[in-house]
Amino acid sequence: MATWHALFYPLKAGSEEVVKELFRTSGRPQFDVRDADGKVTGRLLGTMAFVGKEMAVRVIEVEGPLPMVAAHMSRQPEVREFERQLEQHLARPRDMVTPEGARQFFREAALECVLSRRHDQPLTTGVAG
Repeated sequence: MATWHALFYPLKAGSEEVVKELFRTSGRPQFDVRDADGKVTGRLLGTMAFVGKEMAVRVIEVEGPLPMVAAHMSRQPEVREFERQLEQHLARPRDMVTPEGARQFFREAALECVLSRRHDQPLTTGVAG
């Protein structure tokens, strides 16, 4: 089952156009998440990015356990380069070098999906994936 997740990035004033371009030109990571034996255990299905006044939000749709997908994404050169370039445009400094710092950033930046509706699915209560 696919799930949606999002990260909030507070931006420095005036950096919005540069950040838009960073998102547009960022590379494509490997979509399949594999375990140590090479078996596919998850997949990045899609990514969207939104940039507004002094803020950006990245939304991802994934299959598989989020911690495994997140660990996979953190090892992707394209993602690492994007995050490196983005750093100077963030309103709040963050530590993406240490595992503890990265975990803290993701805890603070994570947005909870509280609603996901599609025209081709029945209405249900609670969070839909």
